[in-house]
Amino acid sequence: MSQEAFNLDVEVDVESIESSSRKARSETITRLARYTALKLFALFLTVVAGVYITIIIANMGGHVDEIRRGTIREQTVLALTADQEYRQLPEEERSRILEERIAFAEQRFGLDQPFIIRSFRYLSDALTLNLGFSEFLVSDSGSRLVRNIILERLPSTLILFGTGNLILFFASLSVGLSLSRRYGSFLDKFILGMAPTSSAPGWFYGLFLILIFASILGWLPFGGMVDAPPPDNTLDYARSLLKHMILPIGAIVINAIFLNAYTWRTFFLIFSSEDYVDMAKAKGLTDKMIERRYILRPTLPNIVTSFAFLLISLWTGAIILETVFNWPGIGELYFRSIGAFDTPVILANIVVYAYLLALTVFLLDFIYALVDPRVRVGQKRE
Repeated sequence: MSQEAFNLDVEVDVESIESSSRKARSETITRLARYTALKLFALFLTVVAGVYITIIIANMGGHVDEIRRGTIREQTVLALTADQEYRQLPEEERSRILEERIAFAEQRFGLDQPFIIRSFRYLSDALTLNLGFSEFLVSDSGSRLVRNIILERLPSTLILFGTGNLILFFASLSVGLSLSRRYGSFLDKFILGMAPTSSAPGWFYGLFLILIFASILGWLPFGGMVDAPPPDNTLDYARSLLKHMILPIGAIVINAIFLNAYTWRTFFLIFSSEDYVDMAKAKGLTDKMIERRYILRPTLPNIVTSFAFLLISLWTGAIILETVFNWPGIGELYFRSIGAFDTPVILANIVVYAYLLALTVFLLDFIYALVDPRVRVGQKRE
């Protein structure tokens, strides 16, 4: 074979390999996009079903209809009283115009239609947080729009529980790895004995933390998000925020770290007894390399699964925890709205919690697909 023919064959092979690689990447991206779209669609249907059932239950006796009629009347009155010509009319004429406008608005919003049709309109409004005005509660800025009230409180909840969950995850991971190296030690037995205490809710430990560090020692504030009045300087505001986050995050961590560390320590011990780990030790690999490659990596799917259940339980426990620490989040708002029987705010909180749970499930399921090599995203089984 001549040199030119050989070079030609090599170029053809390289082009073939590059073409195959591009095709594989394209197929992977397509499968990933299809998997993501189907997963989001399935979770969205779950949220829609849950919110619709909530609307059906909430409207027993026509309560949601009365809320909508009250919102229409309030908006109509506000619009007409701002009209100078309307204020100069006789009282009977003003009453007639007001009732006509209200009747027209009720017809426009479908309140004269059957409930099955109205329920889908309510569902659309609930999913977009377009629930009009609250009955009793107001936002910190003075707004009575339900959407403003919810969106003003949501960042506070995300900051607290996002930070707390990250600290809990890495702390449990570190303690679990440390216990797997010290099986049978005093620390191992201590964590094993403390694991049942995780059955108590986070707010239970929060009460003791407030009693010790706020009431007796006076080191930390009783609750709230920042000092009153809030600091003007950005650095001082951040310091005040971190100081107020210590106790609620401490309650979140204490609530679950013992059980998490014990559970994950058990996973690490199971995988550390595998034959390939003994082979790695015989090759002379360091303990850190063995833990990273042969223990931690295959254990990740189990860790992600257990952490997913933990996150869901923490979201559901946010209501009382935020109330105990007077943290201005959606959990504390949900508690207040139930006490005031403010139905629009209650429905909006349920919608937000449904979105947060669906997002948590989606992210953790996606991470599970990335860390578990046995999972092939969007690929059909043969």
